[in-house]
This record gives sequence, C-alpha cells and structure tokens, in this order.
Amino acid sequence: MTHPVDVHVGKRIRHRRWLVGMTQQQLAERVGIKFQQIQKYETGANRVSASRLWDIADALDVQVSFFFEGLEDGQAEREQGNVPADLMGDKEALDLIRSYYSIPENQRRRLFELARVLSDVA
Repeated sequence: MTHPVDVHVGKRIRHRRWLVGMTQQQLAERVGIKFQQIQKYETGANRVSASRLWDIADALDVQVSFFFEGLEDGQAEREQGNVPADLMGDKEALDLIRSYYSIPENQRRRLFELARVLSDVA
C-alpha cells in the first residue's frame, strides 16, 4: 500500500520534471538509474531514498524541501472552487504554464489581463 507522502513526493518529482521539460529517460540518466524507476517514484509505488531524492533534486535544480511543499497544510487533499487539489500534478496545467512562459513578456502580460477579465465574467 502506498503512503500518501510517497505519492506526494512522486507528484512533485513529476511536476518539476515537466516544468523543466525533461523526460523520465533524461532524468533517469542524470540520476544514474532506469527510467522505469522514475515511473515508480512518480506514482508513489516505490519510496525514494534520501540519497536518491538528493540526486533527483540536484538533477532538477531544486532544494530537497521542494518535494515536501504542500504537505504541512494538507493541500493535496483539498480543492478550492473548481481548481483541482493537485493543480501542479495535472499535465494539462503544467503544459499550459510552460507554454505561457514561452510567450514574450509583453504579450504574456496582455494574455494574463485577458484571462483575468474572462474569469471575472464567468
């Protein structure tokens, strides 16, 4: 049976990997393991040892604490309005964020303002 903390850490690994545009294979190669192991970590099927989490954090250029953010307040268990509780675990949301930040800054600001207006109308 998977532990909720292992699932949370796995989702945070996947979240960061997607944000930096890295495949499971690329992460596995940087860490020195098989990509299947990354799959198991990301689903929470396998626990990540402290030393392996350290290596993953280094490969993804984050602090180890990044993987535990959101646990202390039960964020992963709640939903706010119609926003999924695990927004950063949602592939569509992460793809949208990555696309958003690839837009030039002046256009991105205009898009942000448009989204704000549309969300106020809805």
